[in-house]
Amino acid sequence: MNYLSQSWLLNRRQALKALGSFISLPLLECMIPPLRGAEKVATATPKRSAFIYLANGVHSLNYQITKPGKDYQFSRSLKPLEKHRNVITPISGLHHPGGLSHHHNCIRIWLTGGKLGPSDRNTISVDQKMAEITARQTRIPSLEVAITQDSLAWTADGVRLPAMHRCSEIFASLFEEPKGGKTVQRRALRRKGSVLDANLAEVRRLEKTMGTEDKGRMEQYLTSVREAEIRTRRADAWLDKPLPAVSDANRQRINRDIAATMAGDYFRTVYDLMVLAFQTDVTRVATFSLGGEGQAIAIPEIGITESRHQLSHHGGDPGYIEKLTNYDTFAIEQFSYFLTRLAETKDLNGKPLLGTTMALFGSGMSYGHSHGNANLPLVLGGGSDLGLKHGSHLDFNKSAKDFQGYALGTDGALTTAHYQLCSRPANTDAHMSNLLLLMAQRMGVETDRFGDSNKVIAL
Repeated sequence: MNYLSQSWLLNRRQALKALGSFISLPLLECMIPPLRGAEKVATATPKRSAFIYLANGVHSLNYQITKPGKDYQFSRSLKPLEKHRNVITPISGLHHPGGLSHHHNCIRIWLTGGKLGPSDRNTISVDQKMAEITARQTRIPSLEVAITQDSLAWTADGVRLPAMHRCSEIFASLFEEPKGGKTVQRRALRRKGSVLDANLAEVRRLEKTMGTEDKGRMEQYLTSVREAEIRTRRADAWLDKPLPAVSDANRQRINRDIAATMAGDYFRTVYDLMVLAFQTDVTRVATFSLGGEGQAIAIPEIGITESRHQLSHHGGDPGYIEKLTNYDTFAIEQFSYFLTRLAETKDLNGKPLLGTTMALFGSGMSYGHSHGNANLPLVLGGGSDLGLKHGSHLDFNKSAKDFQGYALGTDGALTTAHYQLCSRPANTDAHMSNLLLLMAQRMGVETDRFGDSNKVIAL
């Protein structure tokens, strides 16, 4: 039976009774099963995207670049990226209009551009739109990593995909045979895959008695169920395909678990896992959350014992401001390491992996103390082989009609008046979804709209 083309409804109680915990799996990791035989077509060098999230914004006065264009000077927090000037674009002035209602929405809509009120469901995140295209060729449609449970990835039904945290778990999901062997795994997958077929008779019976409203609700619910079936069939098909070879050196270096007190070691190991996953083409889409707005970790290895949330509510305290700036710089140093690894790792065509990989670093909040989420801190790197042109500071504040310039003191440094720009967008038309639309298009997603985009960014 072709589950891709069926249109049917299933009573929720019957579905949950039959499926058990099956429905709680990461259901929407892909939309299309892998191609086989004559269906397989030669593809160009893979296109890839990575998204890295920093919670609670940044200390804006030490982060903000004030000069647009090619002659910009790196701010204190962004200094670690100076060596990558020619392959990155710092971006200022973008915002998510839908994130203005509550600060906890910042991470939720960072990659969706959704508008979330008390009863609103989220929409699909851009990484999952990309995965719909790339999943044909990869074992893992997308990789979700998060220090806490706050994954950045959302399905078309507004369900957050679960994330992995432990490096050994991430490694096993990418490069190791399933526990119990292929036979045991295939038996389990096919047992799960038969559940929906066994309930079709009940589905047809209930379909005749449901009202229009119930059918609408159930159709939305069953979208996830249908796509779970697709994911199960994909996993079965990939069991017979050999896993990529991993050198002993790489295995020893990244197949290990790291204490939270060594954040830098942990960050770099996750980045190494992402690079290896891209290099071996296990996946082409990855997200990495450094923590949610209320859950980002401390970094005792550099003298920061407070949580990031605590530091973001600094109240002007010089000690907290210094620590928050150091935290910003530390996180950006690790992102710089990721770009370096992508640049020194060869792609399938022998060129640097960075050329075909877009890497977006940033936050859904700008100024954590007041939960300001305009003028989002964003840096886009890589993707030159996908047509991106870097080397400039792209400043949408400067292009706003009524923008009076950055609030600089007599010493040329930003003053606290700058915080107003972090709470109210200077350019209300400059939506972050315009950037996400650009990235989606460069990945091959055929669309002229994503989230609340109003036009695509030129870069």
